[in-house]
Amino acid sequence: MTEQVTLPEDKDYIDFVHNIERSTGINLAEYKEAQMKRRLTTLRMKKGFDSFAVFYEAMMKDKALFHEFLDRMTINVSEFWRNPNRWEVLQDKILPALTSRNSGQLKVWSAACSTGEEPYTLAMILAEKGLLARTSILATDIDDGALNKAKEGMYLERSLKDVPPAVASRYFTEEGHLYRFSDSLKKEVNFQKQNLLTDRFDSGFDLIVCRNVMIYFTEEAKHKLYTKFAASLKPGGFLFVGSTEQIFNSIQYGLESSETFFYQKTIDAAS
Repeated sequence: MTEQVTLPEDKDYIDFVHNIERSTGINLAEYKEAQMKRRLTTLRMKKGFDSFAVFYEAMMKDKALFHEFLDRMTINVSEFWRNPNRWEVLQDKILPALTSRNSGQLKVWSAACSTGEEPYTLAMILAEKGLLARTSILATDIDDGALNKAKEGMYLERSLKDVPPAVASRYFTEEGHLYRFSDSLKKEVNFQKQNLLTDRFDSGFDLIVCRNVMIYFTEEAKHKLYTKFAASLKPGGFLFVGSTEQIFNSIQYGLESSETFFYQKTIDAAS
């Protein structure tokens, strides 16, 4: 039987993963290794570092480099109204279902919100439906840089390509080659830093939106997150996931498939 030998470059990356978790609490081992390693290797080489050990030391001294690492790690690519037909389902079916059950305050969370396009899409839809005044919107992300961009609310035109024109004219102002998001809606979103894998979740949510994030996690990490999301929903509340993130055997989490990519917490779950 041939003994397996760990290659030096493998140990270099493994040590990097351990160092990152020790110093930041971010566990890269809970992300799919092949994707994450390839992505970070590209960044490391682009920056001119010969090893992950040297790259790590540089990141610990250079805040801008560390934020670039976070940006690459979390793939902060987003658009308003991404996959428009799913947002139409939210607007025409999910929100009416929620308001028929709850005549009071709605509690909504955009998890892994990146640079703000998703929670701001929620804010626009809620405003158009006359529900924003009775809704609290929480938006969280692990990346300080992404959160700062979200709070700034300035976007390139391509990010708005799927926003209905009438809605875009109400909530965006053109400033040079950028578009500024409405200050009145911006103040309705509460942005907070959060590590989904390690931090505790709030509870009592009517709607949790977490899209195009789970695809980067291991199956074990996904299971942990779906369990935590389900526990954070009110009975009857909905989890809205991305277009490549169908939850198989959702009933194990107390969730039932409602519309495509929408999962409703069973009424008797945790009640």
